[in-house]
Amino acid sequence: MAPMKLYGSTLSWNVTRCVSVLEEAGGEYEIVPLDFSKGEHKSPDHLSRNPFGQVPALQDGDLCLWESRAICKYVCRKNKPELLKEGDLKESAMVDVWLEVESNQYTPALNPILFQCLIRPMMFGAPPDQKVVEENLEKLKKVLEVYEARLTKCKYLAGDYISVADLSHVAGTVCLGATPHASVFDAYPHVKAWWTDLMARPSSQKVASLMKPPA
Repeated sequence: MAPMKLYGSTLSWNVTRCVSVLEEAGGEYEIVPLDFSKGEHKSPDHLSRNPFGQVPALQDGDLCLWESRAICKYVCRKNKPELLKEGDLKESAMVDVWLEVESNQYTPALNPILFQCLIRPMMFGAPPDQKVVEENLEKLKKVLEVYEARLTKCKYLAGDYISVADLSHVAGTVCLGATPHASVFDAYPHVKAWWTDLMARPSSQKVASLMKPPA
């Protein structure tokens, strides 16, 4: 069977969110880079894979998917369903809860920090807006307080088992490590231990290696 094709740039944390799960699940795949400067993400070919002209997109035979978390769930169902815990109603519900928390609480606080500290200087040659950074650091700290309380009770977010909910945090948090605010986890010992554990996994190491910007 042909490998799955993941379209997009590995500098995108939405793309590498999928890589984290593909690596953990052991799915055979290849990354197909798109040249944004040439508008390849808006080409008819890519629009047939993702009608919004965004990344990532995943092609598996005649199936095309977009939206990174939907791709992650598909990969888990295909290659490693235990990452979703769908055989247990309560455990799968907790995986869903913490994947939603990542999407609706953690990442919305994190993304403005990453944009200001990484994207704005690199793409626009402009310094970070420190007011935006500080506002979102405060939001992130409030989220981390909830994570700290949760992780005093279990090793991973959904329970004492790794799941797609944990893996979905990897790409964005790797990027946080490249900002001046990488030490924000230090005030939350259980969060820091959780993150250290995640980063020791080969799947996370792969993501970190892919997200290094070109010299």
